[in-house]
Amino acid sequence: MDLGLKGKVAIVGGGSMGIGLGIATRLAAEGADLVIFARRLPALTKAAENLASTYGVRVVPVTADIRDQDESGRIVQTAIDSFGKLDILVNNDGAPPLGAIDSFDDMAWQKAIEQNLFSVIRMVRSALPHLKAAGGGSILNISAISAIQPIAKFGLSVATWAGLIGYAKTLSLEIAAHGINVNTICPGYIDTDRLQKVFNSGTQDPATVRAGLEAEIPLGRIGLPSDIANLVALLVSPAGAYITGCTIPVDGGLFRALR
Repeated sequence: MDLGLKGKVAIVGGGSMGIGLGIATRLAAEGADLVIFARRLPALTKAAENLASTYGVRVVPVTADIRDQDESGRIVQTAIDSFGKLDILVNNDGAPPLGAIDSFDDMAWQKAIEQNLFSVIRMVRSALPHLKAAGGGSILNISAISAIQPIAKFGLSVATWAGLIGYAKTLSLEIAAHGINVNTICPGYIDTDRLQKVFNSGTQDPATVRAGLEAEIPLGRIGLPSDIANLVALLVSPAGAYITGCTIPVDGGLFRALR
């Protein structure tokens, strides 16, 4: 199925590995040109080269730390300078440290807010004029299942991503008239480096921890970055243009609550 993304320009955060790389790969496969950003240059450069050579699209890597308030404008301007427009913004980054919620000081909370909430606010602020100029587009946020079904030790992420969900819902109402949809995906357990940290964070054997998590998931397996990327591609494409203001778990059935 052709999703109509050929020639579109997308910014993808965390594009050097994990979910971000999975999303960049899926969009590149659909023919989109990309700006991918992350903090570590070697992995980012390798990812950009592989995507460009494999899919025949243009990929510009940008090293950036989105906790820095000046970085969002530079990332967006790189897309405009490189491609002359912007159609899609995918907000995706890592996550704050795990730990007991009463163990974090003000600095830890401030870093989490900068990473999970302010970074998105700033990226949207920088991107929005260009999305409007393009006549429409998409903003897609990646959070986590813990934002809607809290998990012990994930307090920094839960609190800040819950704020992101409220921001995104309000944003979707305010910019819908410009033909821009806004959605948030909440991945469950996805096979990434961060999940490996969860496996290795306790005293149990990592394989035992993994088996326990798999047993919690109705579909019986840990998800893949491609499971997230496939939905992203739909939501940011013309085929998903009527879907906005949604918070969608992609978790193999892990989320139990009624809406």
